Amino acid sequence: MSYPDDGRLPIIYVRGFAGGTSAINTAVDDPFYGFSQGSVHVRADGRGEPRFHQFESPMLRLITDQGYQVPVYGDQRVFLNQADPGTVDAATVWIHRFYDVSASTFAEKPSDFSLEKAAQDLFDLIQVVREKTGAPKVFLVAHSMGGLICRSVLQRIIPEATAAGGRVDPAAATNYVERVFTYATPHGGIGFAVGFGLLERIRDATGFQGADIFGPDRMYQYLTPGAAPQSESPRSFDATVMPEDGFPVDRLFCLVGSNPADYDVAIGLASNTVGARSDGLVQIENAAVKEAHRAIVHRSHSGRYGIVNSEEGYQNLQRFLFGDLEVKVEMVGFDVGRDAPKNVEFQLDVGLAIRGLPVLVHEQSAAHHCPVLVERRSDSDSVDTPRPLFTTFLSSKAPRPMSGRKPVPTLRHALRLRLLSIREERGVFFFADHLEQTEDWQDALLVDIQPGSAKNLPRAWAVWKSSIPTAIRDWHPGKADALADLDGAPEHWRGEIKVPKIARRLLGEQARIRLTVTPRKISV
Repeated sequence: MSYPDDGRLPIIYVRGFAGGTSAINTAVDDPFYGFSQGSVHVRADGRGEPRFHQFESPMLRLITDQGYQVPVYGDQRVFLNQADPGTVDAATVWIHRFYDVSASTFAEKPSDFSLEKAAQDLFDLIQVVREKTGAPKVFLVAHSMGGLICRSVLQRIIPEATAAGGRVDPAAATNYVERVFTYATPHGGIGFAVGFGLLERIRDATGFQGADIFGPDRMYQYLTPGAAPQSESPRSFDATVMPEDGFPVDRLFCLVGSNPADYDVAIGLASNTVGARSDGLVQIENAAVKEAHRAIVHRSHSGRYGIVNSEEGYQNLQRFLFGDLEVKVEMVGFDVGRDAPKNVEFQLDVGLAIRGLPVLVHEQSAAHHCPVLVERRSDSDSVDTPRPLFTTFLSSKAPRPMSGRKPVPTLRHALRLRLLSIREERGVFFFADHLEQTEDWQDALLVDIQPGSAKNLPRAWAVWKSSIPTAIRDWHPGKADALADLDGAPEHWRGEIKVPKIARRLLGEQARIRLTVTPRKISV
């Protein structure tokens, strides 16, 4: 069975941290290490009250939406090892069961968990899956610590294993892995909002239940080729930065959670220790690699409102893995706060909706402790000052509304923007001139994109919601809404739309939104 070249590469799922032996024993009882877990709760209304929404699980949706299979036959690894090369379907999901050797339910003397060993075993699994399916590469999907195992494979294990003549190629993993998607991974480690660094030092010194893997020294050791055991991380080490000459960060997507309140591990103690600006375990600023694609969703690290077992998580996952259009959104010419006193802070809420979905696929807001600090634009990429504002992925195969007997020709999404400001006096917020929950400006940009063809680039139309006299669903793009291609480059389409005229005094006379649409495919 040869690889069909339809973009459906094998998926390997890598779960997160379990902790001590008891928790590991519970983790290994699940045949799919949590990837088959669904949910029925979503906080969908403005008050954050729970509503019923039945999400089947990412694994089941990959089966029903993308036609994937999950071969088990009693033991996935044994089945793989016994199969002849090239005879296994490439559109398959595989579970990296690295915790099995550390479970006391399988052995009287279980092995201590080692992240490096788990990473090496993952590389072994990648090679077997490629051989048995005939697929040139694989997709890696990981939750929490699983993303660090994946990064160890990308940054250290594969470069060292494939070194020729003592020369390490930092980008060697590109020959084995096509794309990596991480849910709530502590790419920058795990820090605490209390204790002034004492809790982190105790954790790293004692290695309590193996949690020192989230500290800088251990992260440096398993992410850096040639790093010696027990070596200390240099002061310049930043775990959120991947080597420029290594695995390309544009093949990595980091999904970040912003809901600590619903993470109830240890009766809420974990979320209280980590702080409000987190998913309950991983702080927002530590949950993404710099310059990589990312989205923020109001989900907790795990549990009833967890990020893996969520519609938001799955929609970002399938669009990144299989989407054939990359849409980059940038803020250009914004000059917010130029005439305001220095003690006034402007914050921008950002939300992205895609037609046909019941959830937002990206949401940064002051209410969730992660607005865009719009008046502090800088050249460095961060959650507070993202560059670009965000990147999303669309699929030309996604279902669309019908127009007569044919589906409408365009893919529609809406960018919601809401600007708020607040004054600070002597280190505290000053509310005398403040109107609660009242924005300085709010609008939504509706964008329709028509996928291109082998000969033509995509086209786009855009309009601000404030200029539409009808319901949004009744808007049909016309010639006046068409965006001209300002670039003319053969590999992408690029257009711009100015903010509404009434908002230019506040946002900047040249303030505009730039859209870059690039067709994408598997690079094999």
